[in-house]
Amino acid sequence: MTKVHVIHENDAWVAPLRAAFDSLGTPFEEWFLDRGVLDLNRPPPAGVFYNRMSASSHTRGHVYAPEYAGAVIEVLERHNRPLVNGRRALQLELSKVAQYQALSIHGIPVPATLAVVGRENIPEAAAKLGYPLILKHNRAGKGLGVRLVRSEAGLREALALLDITTDSEAHPRDGIWLVQRYIEAAEPFITRAEFVGGRFLYAVKVDTSEGFELCPADACNIGEGAACPAVAPTHKFSILDGFQHPLIHRMEAFLLANNIGVGAIEFITDIHGNSFAYDVNTNTNYNAEAEARAGRTGPQTGMGAIAAHLTALLRRDSLAAAA
Repeated sequence: MTKVHVIHENDAWVAPLRAAFDSLGTPFEEWFLDRGVLDLNRPPPAGVFYNRMSASSHTRGHVYAPEYAGAVIEVLERHNRPLVNGRRALQLELSKVAQYQALSIHGIPVPATLAVVGRENIPEAAAKLGYPLILKHNRAGKGLGVRLVRSEAGLREALALLDITTDSEAHPRDGIWLVQRYIEAAEPFITRAEFVGGRFLYAVKVDTSEGFELCPADACNIGEGAACPAVAPTHKFSILDGFQHPLIHRMEAFLLANNIGVGAIEFITDIHGNSFAYDVNTNTNYNAEAEARAGRTGPQTGMGAIAAHLTALLRRDSLAAAA
């Protein structure tokens, strides 16, 4: 076999995938994309490529990593290299506007949302949507910019704080704010549906009662790493055995149509029993302790399933090349 090539910008998030590859004996190589030189005239190496680029890369100092990954993906697609999570997956990772439009095409409800360019236009959008509402970034990750705003006075206070902050992360990386309807959860949790190979793997119940707050369920006050299942307090995550939901098949159709081989979709169920998807993550992470508590091992775990999926693709590619 040749190799699996993993495109990413965060070493910590790849550590469990390395272990899963090692357990299978799968040859792999990492492409850490931050800065470098890309030869557009040179064909990429043979093998299977897996894109794990993150929308929050700029918060780790890798400001142009997604753009770099986009350039690499163009070269890979030109040369027809097998690629998991290619051009469209990267586009959706970087834009909730794109996510919501694509989810809606497949009949997956999303919260009512207005996209705003220019901080001065936020009050007009808020007045049109009504309170309470969520204010957040279009290019997100780590809960960037998410605030629960309950009134016009609360919005004025939030905007005043934005005007005086020196934190560059307080403002959207792409200049697009989202003003979104607040969804009141029936119970203090959200659900994260995990998919590998485009198929449902398992669902995770994420407890929000102690401040693990994900929009639009509640106000979001997420510190570094706290929103990441790989490092957040483990008691907040529980894998739901035998989980079923009428939206799962629609989610699989959405993933297939958008060439997302590995990803997660987060949704919340309101007090009326209606579910709304509010985030698509194409470089999903997993909570190893929650998986252990659920008795999941090997290919039943998130990273194990990804490694097995990529290994199968690599074998198929190697056989095709040898034919």
